[in-house]
Amino acid sequence: MARRRQAVTIKHVAAEAGVSLQTVSRVINHEPNVRPAMKEKVQGAIDKLGYVPSIAAQRMSGSRSYLILALNDRERTIAEWSARQGSDWVGQMLLGGMLKCAEHGYRLIVELIDTRTHHVERELAGAFAALQPDGVLLTPPHSEDPVIIAFLEKQGVPFARIGSRAPGPGIPITMDDEGSARRATQMLVDLGHRRIGFIAGAQEYSLSQRRADGWKDVMRESGLPVDGLLAQGDFSHASGLVGARALLSRDERPTAIIASSDQMALATLDVAKEMGLEVPRALSVISFDNSPAIRYANPSITAVDQPIADTVSRAVELIIAMKRTGEGPEEAIRVSGDLIARESTAPPPPN
Repeated sequence: MARRRQAVTIKHVAAEAGVSLQTVSRVINHEPNVRPAMKEKVQGAIDKLGYVPSIAAQRMSGSRSYLILALNDRERTIAEWSARQGSDWVGQMLLGGMLKCAEHGYRLIVELIDTRTHHVERELAGAFAALQPDGVLLTPPHSEDPVIIAFLEKQGVPFARIGSRAPGPGIPITMDDEGSARRATQMLVDLGHRRIGFIAGAQEYSLSQRRADGWKDVMRESGLPVDGLLAQGDFSHASGLVGARALLSRDERPTAIIASSDQMALATLDVAKEMGLEVPRALSVISFDNSPAIRYANPSITAVDQPIADTVSRAVELIIAMKRTGEGPEEAIRVSGDLIARESTAPPPPN
């Protein structure tokens, strides 16, 4: 019978490196004031022995849990997962968050919280009691929920508010929604479009208003009308159908539409097909998000590529730094995305 391999512990690492347990702990926990030569010596012993520090061991060494808790909206997240329509928000969030956590010896845990009930604080209290996180990521619409923000402030943990730039506790960090909408609108203006419609996202998200504001600003700066060209949606495919039909049924219908989500952009393609409007010859379409679904649409859709992974990665980095120093950034952080041109945009048809 094979002998069971003995687990490598922090004591083995200390003995191999010829240092104290406290020194090994400081290196593992990325604490400051460790000489580079000492850090290299300890890391060499860790690599040689194949030691993997457990979260439990790290938690015993100090007041940190080495866990970052991400709070997502339960209803919307489950709806997107169940629909299987190609949204990759959560996947991109995990990509950016988990990789950055791993760099610092942390773990990322996702909890789904429903703000539409009266039990938000109870849910949060249960999660905190079980996990004791070192920091929290708030995604929209939680990032501007006063009950959740007040709860986190009371807990005294650093937290980032993704999609928010409102003043208050926590670290506000956005994906430059207004700037992205401006670039999308300007692209269409430069192509020669003069009637550009916009389908806005859910009103509970402040980023929806910022995107609409970016569109309005460029339209007005270019001397173009906005009256009757704004439709209200909620990011869903169904709301995109309603918004696109309203815009494209106008006597002077738009020659281009910007949709504030991929699902609403796909709905706009569906409505254009219903009405016999060829995209992009008769109608140009631009989307937000750039999920896999719109890359393989027919035609493929020009889109604002939301830098979700980069934004979450930056948020995790700021949370960990704030946990260590007690200080956060003085101003809102902005992470900008790209505008990726594809087959759905072209100059408008001749009058």
